[in-house]
Amino acid sequence: MDANMTTTSFGGELLSFKLDGIEKIHQGENSRDEKGKIYWKNHAPVLFPVVGKLKRNQTIINGRTFEIPQHGFARDMEFEPVTKLDNFHSYILKSNKYTKARYPFDFELYNTYRQEENKLIFIYKVINRGATNMPFGIGGHPAFKIDPDDFRRGNYYLEFKEEEEKSHFLYLVDGLVGTEYAKNKLIKNKIIELDDTTFENDALIIKGIQNKCISLKNIRTRKTVLTMNFEGWPYLGIWSKPGAPFICLEPWQSTADRVNSSNIFVKKTDMIVLDPGEEFECKFSVEFFN
Repeated sequence: MDANMTTTSFGGELLSFKLDGIEKIHQGENSRDEKGKIYWKNHAPVLFPVVGKLKRNQTIINGRTFEIPQHGFARDMEFEPVTKLDNFHSYILKSNKYTKARYPFDFELYNTYRQEENKLIFIYKVINRGATNMPFGIGGHPAFKIDPDDFRRGNYYLEFKEEEEKSHFLYLVDGLVGTEYAKNKLIKNKIIELDDTTFENDALIIKGIQNKCISLKNIRTRKTVLTMNFEGWPYLGIWSKPGAPFICLEPWQSTADRVNSSNIFVKKTDMIVLDPGEEFECKFSVEFFN
């Protein structure tokens, strides 16, 4: 089995993962519809220091108001290469004048990708290099290549390894988390059907998942496309666009602001807070099949 990956220092992002020459990752700006419009420019960005959207795209840190774009700024910044071997690529983003104007903390963010045969492991590490406590959110946003015709016809579905009886879906209102839960999309507590109507109200966001293993499967081919393990992640986001040739499976440590948010950054739900000098590491893996 021949597997290889391609990454870039811009966003410290994974660009490609090929298994026996077959591409598994959405190709960003190189993937366009019949009118030449880009479906989605990214491939598999890291979301930092926020996941999702802030209320009015603003937040209050130490009494001051800062603007942070949806999903943060890291995905649109140049990282520095740390290590680049055939099966191990690592990049670092260090705080600077640009980041401090949006997020007033000293940090180091490492994006690392490790390939083991047909499996790809995403590893994120954050270090607080400042003298004060540092709150943040972080998440993955990999987009996996699928057949758009099969997607339109509803031939893809997601299946958890075990039945999920305690998980619930968050309801989004203009990108913010609503005060009530969304309709439960699980069939037999295990399956989520996918088609052009699945994401009419934005992404699906699931919290309370007990079994952190989910597979993407195709009814027509009767094959498993991939299996993701995301132990240690409180949320899973699922997203695509109508007719698009990709599906995103997104492990998140936190999520968007609530509609009734106070806008105070440290009070956001499920934020991670590091003491000075402390570090936090999280990872998820994806096993691909042809």
